[in-house]
Amino acid sequence: MCGLTPDTFRARFPLLARRVYVNSCSQGALSLDVEGALAAFTRSWHEDGSPWDQWVAEVERLRAAFAATVGADEDEVAIMPSASAAIGAIATALRFDGERRGVVLGEFEFPTLAHIWLAQHRRGASIAWARAHGDALGVDAYAAQIDERTLIVPVTHVCFRNGYRLDVPRLAALCRERGAYVMLDDYQRTGTAPLDVHALGVDFMVTGALKYLLGPSGVAFLYVRRALIERLEPLVTGWFGRVDPFAFSLAPLDWSPSARRFEAGTPPVPNAYAAMAGIALLQSIGLDAVERLVSGLVGRFADGARARGFDVATPADPARRGPLVVVRSTDAGELVRRLAARGIIASARGTGLRVSFHAYNNDDDVDAALIALDAESSLVRRE
Repeated sequence: MCGLTPDTFRARFPLLARRVYVNSCSQGALSLDVEGALAAFTRSWHEDGSPWDQWVAEVERLRAAFAATVGADEDEVAIMPSASAAIGAIATALRFDGERRGVVLGEFEFPTLAHIWLAQHRRGASIAWARAHGDALGVDAYAAQIDERTLIVPVTHVCFRNGYRLDVPRLAALCRERGAYVMLDDYQRTGTAPLDVHALGVDFMVTGALKYLLGPSGVAFLYVRRALIERLEPLVTGWFGRVDPFAFSLAPLDWSPSARRFEAGTPPVPNAYAAMAGIALLQSIGLDAVERLVSGLVGRFADGARARGFDVATPADPARRGPLVVVRSTDAGELVRRLAARGIIASARGTGLRVSFHAYNNDDDVDAALIALDAESSLVRRE
């Protein structure tokens, strides 16, 4: 499937023949490829019983594919069951008993990111907040809180509630200058544009397969900058965090010299099969092409919504927005239900209707969503 065009890429998703699907920030649409990969896993289970060598090899294939997707080295990537587990592995590997014990959180984070760091308070962490200004949370708000006591700054690349995109390279440079780690949550963006974690300068990154990477839930990824790996030992571990899991050794507690040390139990094999198929499908169209397509769709929808006088929470500046647009509503839940009745699948986040695009969408999807909002405009807030 090398060199798929937008039309042939779209054709891999049967749902799109029946629905207008603009909900990729909740769950990527199911492709024939991912469906086939799940069937391949099931078939291997039926035919071979327990082919663990084959299954572990598929997990390693996924590790390599994801590393290439984000510009990391394979040994810097851990395969995790969720972003929460990935964040928790790093949080428990850090110590909060020295002068540097501060955690600076932003108000645009997904709840799990904040919850895990707030839970470290009982281990000595001191929490400070970077406050948003309306629909923006810029680097200056973080700079006001980061000082010589700050240990780590966890940040989201794109806010799940309004689509605001943070200037990550600038923030990462600030954290380096002030001696703090930076952890990037890229879940709301990975798979919609090229990404190079080395160039960004982040110390850690977490993301998962179920949104724009076109895979299922139950598999996520953790990047750890190589220079930090062997300094950190998570408090939650398991047999796959060892140098050789299949040695089945009880003691001593050795640690993999790679990011595998942050893994714990048996890997999520069925999900690894499906996630690998999703990444391969993205590779077949190319992330440069995905970025161009998604940027155009986001711009078309945002401009169309603003031209109608709708209250758009997402920044107008393309450099400060991700692959989603949020339109404020008087009753977002009801608006989502009414759009669903019209064959349009979107989601509600707070008081906003969230419309999120991927490379399988096209201009007709954008126009259909705008026409539906015209029909349900009594539920849409005006500027």
